[in-house]
Amino acid sequence: MKKKICVVTGTRADYGIYYPVLSKIKNDRDLQLSIVATGMHLMKEFGYTVKDIEEDGFKVNSRVDISYSKDTGEAMAYSVGQAVGKFAHVFNRIKPDIVVVLGDRGEMFAAAVAANYLNIPVAHIHGGEISGHVDGILRHAITKLSHIHFAATRKSAERIISMGEDRNRVYLVGAPALDRILKSDYTSKKELRDKYGFSDEKLILVIQHPVLSEIKEAAFQMKETMYAAVSFKLPVMVIYPNADAGGRQMIAVIKKYSKVPYVEIYKSIPHRDYLGVLRIASVIVGNSSSAIIEAPSFNLPAVNIGSRQAGREQAANVINVNCKKAKIKAAIKKSVYNRNLRESVKKCKNPYGNGTASDKIVKIISGVKFDLNLMQKRITY
Repeated sequence: MKKKICVVTGTRADYGIYYPVLSKIKNDRDLQLSIVATGMHLMKEFGYTVKDIEEDGFKVNSRVDISYSKDTGEAMAYSVGQAVGKFAHVFNRIKPDIVVVLGDRGEMFAAAVAANYLNIPVAHIHGGEISGHVDGILRHAITKLSHIHFAATRKSAERIISMGEDRNRVYLVGAPALDRILKSDYTSKKELRDKYGFSDEKLILVIQHPVLSEIKEAAFQMKETMYAAVSFKLPVMVIYPNADAGGRQMIAVIKKYSKVPYVEIYKSIPHRDYLGVLRIASVIVGNSSSAIIEAPSFNLPAVNIGSRQAGREQAANVINVNCKKAKIKAAIKKSVYNRNLRESVKKCKNPYGNGTASDKIVKIISGVKFDLNLMQKRITY
């Protein structure tokens, strides 16, 4: 009998990370894949990216709508509460052998809670990492709700164990996002040029998300970043932020640049295209985890702004700055034009693995025995 693997995806970002894992599960004759799409995937204002999943040849078995119209922390909390019940209903219908979640978002926390109440084990990818504010708190909460841990770095694995998790449940696998990169599975420069109209000029990529504890500053932070990015009059590609509290304030700022001839704005782009853009860009600016995890594999300088990624393991490609336009502008200038920095970034080592994570994850899931011993965790401290 096939093992039924249910994977929960809520954003374009986590889907991109999941992609090689999903492909291997789908092609494994001993495993049966079920995909539950939720969050931003189902929101038209953020690109309705569930279509990207289907266009890649995957079947979306269930859709869990947890969208909210108010740009507040209260609305986010309410949606997480609703999500627990909705996921419970879906899992009870699908009856998976295991639920796979990733990262630190509210929908992943909700899915982990629901699975536990239904006695379904949870596997967590990218646990044990440090990131700023509520993101880091939720990540560690998901760790405590999980039964199998797929850590991306050695430090992350050690952190999970220090939280009282049995080391026999913790696997050092690396970051799945690197698998596709190291196989050169991304859109070519020519294809990108034809699709997006890129020239041979240096390209600045901007992706900045709101921080829950700094909602009131979200618009100001986006203004500072955009001012710095456009000041060079180089091509600028801006991708919308996450659908979190403060995100719509940031989008309102971004839209003010829609008529600037060298600025192109996108709600979302397919992940294969996104990796291709990372390959040809001169710098990535903002606070996206992809600047920390994926960008080093492309030897791409990154200007990491503010506190969202505070404490996260970084390669030598990252320049950390506060959210002041002068600091951001100086860091962009250094990243794009400083020959010594660009040469050093070419030699940087990515701490997030060697591009074999999906093989390891699927092999481990295939070999795990789903029984009472897996569900009954023993806290080791």
